This record gives sequence, C-alpha cells and structure tokens, in this order.
Amino acid sequence: MASRSVNKVILIGNLGQDPEVRYTSTGIAVASFSIATNETYKDQQEQKIKERTQWHNIIAWNKLAEICSQYLKRGSKVYIEGKIQYRTFDDKNGVRRTVTEIIADQLVMLDSRGDAGSVTPESKTNEISNAIPDAQTGVPLQSPDEGDLPF
Repeated sequence: MASRSVNKVILIGNLGQDPEVRYTSTGIAVASFSIATNETYKDQQEQKIKERTQWHNIIAWNKLAEICSQYLKRGSKVYIEGKIQYRTFDDKNGVRRTVTEIIADQLVMLDSRGDAGSVTPESKTNEISNAIPDAQTGVPLQSPDEGDLPF
C-alpha cells in the first residue's frame, strides 16, 4: 500500500484587514488577507495567564476569493480550512524571502446572521460553506445538498 500524507489546516480567527482582491492576467480572482488566532498560557516564571496572538496569511482563489471580498471585512470572525504552503521569492532588493500561506478551500463566516447574509456556493471546487452558526447555540446549521436528502 502506498504511503499517504495529509496537508490540512483548520483555523478560527478574526481578520486583521479587509481582503485584498487581485486578478491574474487570465482573469482569475485571488484574495489575500490575514487572520489572528489567540491562545492563552500560564507563564511559569511570573505565574500569570498570558495571551499569545499568531497571524496567518490566507489566500483564496476563484469564486471563494470574490465571496471573501464581498462579505468579509476587518474584524470578521471566520472558520477556514485549507492547506499550508511555503513560497520563496526575491524581494525588490534581491533578498530571498520565504512566506507561509494558508490556501483556503473552505470558509464559514462565524459572525451573526445579519452580517453573514445568505451566501450559497456556486461551485464545488472552491466552495463556501453555507453553515452559519445558530445565534443561541453557536452550532452551525447546515443546509443539505440535494444529493444528501433522504427522499
């Protein structure tokens, strides 16, 4: 049996800025933005609870990029699934740089229903989940695909 590998990232965080959308020379939409995730830990020396923030660079393509541009803004809370990618390039001064990016393939808007709107996916390749959390329980309400209906 061939060995398998997995490259999957799941993040829940808040946007640090509005998504920036550009288009490739062939007209493909690319959105980029960053999200912050927070964790708390106990500092062993000071015996205090501290918080650490990590910033993650997110890239979305095609229809998902356009949806990000239309519905997300600075401060939006999102759930993102994707894969991690490392990319190197030479900056304008000729210095070799490496960036770590998350290539998003699924997105759930976790803000209130009024902010999220009623967005539905138009393609399966880069889908946006139409699961919007229930205001009372915080549990996503899923709309089944037609193929998932039991009748």
